Amino acid sequence: MSIRTEARVPVAPKRPHSITQHGETRVDSYFWMRYREDPAVLDYLNVENGYCEDMTAHTKPLREKLYAEMRGRIKESDVSVPEKRGDYFYYTRTEAGQQYRVHCRKHLSLDAPEQVILNENALAAGHAYFKVGVFELSPDQRWLAYSVDLDGDEVYSLLTKDLNTGEILGETIPNTTYGLAWANDNQSFFYVTLDASKRAHKVFRHVLGMPVTDDACVFHEPDELWTTHIGKTDDDAFILIGSFMFGSSEARFLSADTPEGHFTVFQLRQPNIEYSLEHHDGRFLIVTNENAQDFKLLVTPDDQIDKIYWRQVIPHRPGVLLQAIRPQKDFIVRFEREAGLKHIRYTTPDFANEQSVAFPEPSYTFWAHPNREFDSHILRFSYTSLVTPSSVVDYDLAASAGADAGAGAGAGAGADAGDDAWQVRKQDEIPSGYDDSQYEAERVWATAPDGTQVPISLVHRKDVVQPGPLLLYGYGSYGSSIDPSFNTSRLSLLDRGVTFAIAHIRGGSEMGRAWYDNGKLMNKKNTFADFIACAEYFIAQGYTSKDQLVIQGKSAGGLLMGAVMTMRPDLFCAVIADVPFVDVISTMSDASIPLTAQEWEQWGNPDDKTYFDYMKSYSPYDNIKATQYPALLLKAGLNDPRVQYWEPAKFAAKLREMKTDTHPLLLQTHMNAGHFGSSGRFDFLEEVAFDYAFVLDQFDIST
Repeated sequence: MSIRTEARVPVAPKRPHSITQHGETRVDSYFWMRYREDPAVLDYLNVENGYCEDMTAHTKPLREKLYAEMRGRIKESDVSVPEKRGDYFYYTRTEAGQQYRVHCRKHLSLDAPEQVILNENALAAGHAYFKVGVFELSPDQRWLAYSVDLDGDEVYSLLTKDLNTGEILGETIPNTTYGLAWANDNQSFFYVTLDASKRAHKVFRHVLGMPVTDDACVFHEPDELWTTHIGKTDDDAFILIGSFMFGSSEARFLSADTPEGHFTVFQLRQPNIEYSLEHHDGRFLIVTNENAQDFKLLVTPDDQIDKIYWRQVIPHRPGVLLQAIRPQKDFIVRFEREAGLKHIRYTTPDFANEQSVAFPEPSYTFWAHPNREFDSHILRFSYTSLVTPSSVVDYDLAASAGADAGAGAGAGAGADAGDDAWQVRKQDEIPSGYDDSQYEAERVWATAPDGTQVPISLVHRKDVVQPGPLLLYGYGSYGSSIDPSFNTSRLSLLDRGVTFAIAHIRGGSEMGRAWYDNGKLMNKKNTFADFIACAEYFIAQGYTSKDQLVIQGKSAGGLLMGAVMTMRPDLFCAVIADVPFVDVISTMSDASIPLTAQEWEQWGNPDDKTYFDYMKSYSPYDNIKATQYPALLLKAGLNDPRVQYWEPAKFAAKLREMKTDTHPLLLQTHMNAGHFGSSGRFDFLEEVAFDYAFVLDQFDIST
């Protein structure tokens, strides 16, 4: 690895700030970095950015080569599979050289003239960042409600467009967030606004043509531990307001035909009880974890919501996580997770004749598309694996061969095997070429210190030489699972002999709800122990060695990176921590920071000494010591509302002060974006190319 040693190492000013909790005083010399209005803060971030660029200047040719490879794998001019809604077919397309999508529709036939309903490229012109949030059509498809974020702070401005005339109506509604639901009168919709801490807390009803100041607040969630959202049942019968915190939820419903009515609470919130609602043929469908850790399914008439009327139709099955349901006119579809893999199962509306979708590979994933045609027999989802590019599949639930769908090998195997239920509508093309026979995916297991078996997914070229370079990715929080999916950019690593692996550690939901519960609060250190065990497994089994092992994680996965790096600095060659949550105690002690109060149910409240002591034992910022650390790339977004920019900035400054090695320590802050980085598809590729060049540089791979 070659680095620019002549670059001047940034030195952050030390301004000691004393913090006393539970009789213990901590001195934080870099607390001042949270004061964005202090010119010294931006000065420091800019100096770090300059240093980062200087220290990686030698990788610029490699970055350019990687970017060209990645862009060459994108079909720049492309069209999505059309989606039928009533008399229209909707689709998006991308154009060569353009960063964003164009949303279009055609009336009655795909041969009809194209109507552009929203051109993101035109809206993004002149902005360093652009993101569409809400994109919801009225039931009669005349009106489009959409929202935009121009800073990356996830605060959206909401607009309404008349698709008959192209006119933008009335006033822009500021300070909105994700989620919107149209009433069936085609004149009213419900949206959600944020409080000062960027918590979704109020739901308003807007009537087209009326001033925003006249919008009625139909619900306010006052509890700072709870947030709210708005939605609609798949059959368009009810508007749903959901309130939730980690581990508990509450729903309200209103007939979509009477938008000026009053919402009814379905079931009052209870500690540690979650439930969600759907609707089908006069019944509410209830997915709940009450006395069912992995959830169960119940039904009740929509005019008899008291619990005495609830009837169980799918019982709790330990180890089979019921994640969501999808009602369609003649079928009830369930999305489940078992033994680390996602599954689709479906029944007739009386919950008889259960069948399953069979998938063509032993390790895979899918994600369901929105249900726009309630009467349809077609279930649309995207299918992929670590070696198979994403395919849009239309699965015919009514086909007699449905239980055999997907038999065989390859993304289109269902159709190839004569199964009429599985129809591949489109598979992502790779213009520069791709031969899946050159790559191999594996599923292996590591043993955690407490004996728990931890699954790992990995992919490499079949001709890879081992031990060799390996990139290990992890997340392990919030119950979010990192599933094995294809990534065209990743080929630039695989083709250079790098093995890519995903550690499915506790804190996610890969192995069911217990997998999540055993990786949060007072069990959080299981997440870190699992990841370390996965790293040690690869070394012990001869896949790689300590000096050829790079690890990567983002957000809470960035916490993972910081924790395992401070716990085992000897185990890794290099670390990429993207928007890392590394200052756990300080952040969790400040409820004015967006999301903090809600996060107490995930990490604990340090006002409680038990949680304080436990957090202190793993918080990366509080566990930096004078020792040698791996090479480190820290990434931040100045406008990030989820992980504040000062967390990686403070971590970098303190680590520079304490570490005893000469390995590169780089902090890169995106000054015009937030948690998710660049919004344009080509700008984002430049970020990936930068990261991959850093990884390859640690492996002494320069071409």
